[in-house]
Amino acid sequence: MSDVLHATQVVIEQALKRLGYGQDMIDLLKEPMRLLTVRIPVRMDDGSTVVFTGYRSQHNDSVGPTKGGVRFHPGVTETEVKALSIWMSLKCGIADLPYGGGKGGVICDPRKMSFRELERLSRGYVRAVSQIVGPTKDIPAPDVMTNSQIMAWMMDEYSHIREFDSPGFITGKPIVLGGSKGRETATARGVVIMIYEALKIKNIPIQDARIVIQGFGNAGSFLAKFMYEAGARVIGISDVNGALYNKDGLDIPHLLDRRDSFGNVTNLFPKTISNDELLELDCDVLVPAAIENQITEENAPNIKASIIVEAANGPTTLEATKIISERGILLIPDVLASAGGVIVSYFEWVQNNQGYYWGEEEIDEKLRIMMIRGFENVYEIHRTRKVDMRLAAYMSGVRKMAEAVRYRGWV
Repeated sequence: MSDVLHATQVVIEQALKRLGYGQDMIDLLKEPMRLLTVRIPVRMDDGSTVVFTGYRSQHNDSVGPTKGGVRFHPGVTETEVKALSIWMSLKCGIADLPYGGGKGGVICDPRKMSFRELERLSRGYVRAVSQIVGPTKDIPAPDVMTNSQIMAWMMDEYSHIREFDSPGFITGKPIVLGGSKGRETATARGVVIMIYEALKIKNIPIQDARIVIQGFGNAGSFLAKFMYEAGARVIGISDVNGALYNKDGLDIPHLLDRRDSFGNVTNLFPKTISNDELLELDCDVLVPAAIENQITEENAPNIKASIIVEAANGPTTLEATKIISERGILLIPDVLASAGGVIVSYFEWVQNNQGYYWGEEEIDEKLRIMMIRGFENVYEIHRTRKVDMRLAAYMSGVRKMAEAVRYRGWV
């Protein structure tokens, strides 16, 4: 992940220079303003105590409170959390939200922990970071291997500490505790909106458009469902065990019925292809929705998609971005394509603050308007400034933050 942080910093620097900012602004925005490392002792079910390490990174709060998920994963690192908090700032800037970026994580494997151990860890994390988070400071949300139940425990713990009910402290909560309708599917719906906009530019009708989706977890599975229902042909999907391909289109409802809780389904089929083969399939839209660094300078010349929409964080390296752009493939970068989650998290925070809640149709329409506005802004920068879509997205994402920093007199 250190390569991803470095690549992010490189593009941040290019974006700020293109916008006319000097080295002082670059030095401020290429690193988080604060990073808290915490140690969390947790009493396990067998009576032993295990001490976990956690992080909370706050990239920049010049525009407003920071916002971003908390992940529970054995691979969490300080560098990863820093990079993810910077991406969150960019997503918020592109969507024109009153937030900076934040991110948190705990090094653990939730698959090996009991329900009660996870609850103690969730509450312990909130106690450890409680001084720097809150509805007007830094607002957490679910991320990798965390969910609405974990958000509920965290909100309850924060409410105990502050001695008042604080639904706006965290988003991604259960509906009964102030969660928002549409939150679970928000990232996938945002990606779908980006696919529609990209297909329009390439003059490809959605009916029978050939879609390949790498990853069949939360975002990937909902995305496959929405594309199938829209009449597109989802010809390839993959999980950690391999990939499935059918040139006439896969039976997505059947696959969704058979997948397990971790999104695995390919292990049930005797005939599979590799993830590498999946990425190079002839298709209209390729959606990397798994992990970082999947499209590299090695396989970028072999990509046959007309459009790449990045649902995952950092799936395409900088070298591959250059190759893809030169080949005329339309790339919708991660900081734009996957902004749906933070947009609907913002809606949840707004609803918590006003105590009035919207229906799912209203949420979906507001999301569509904000995603399309973000896309149009990025595409206009790409077209007029003659820069690739990733640099255009970074320029759009960093602009509001840099202006706020300048007005505040920080640099």
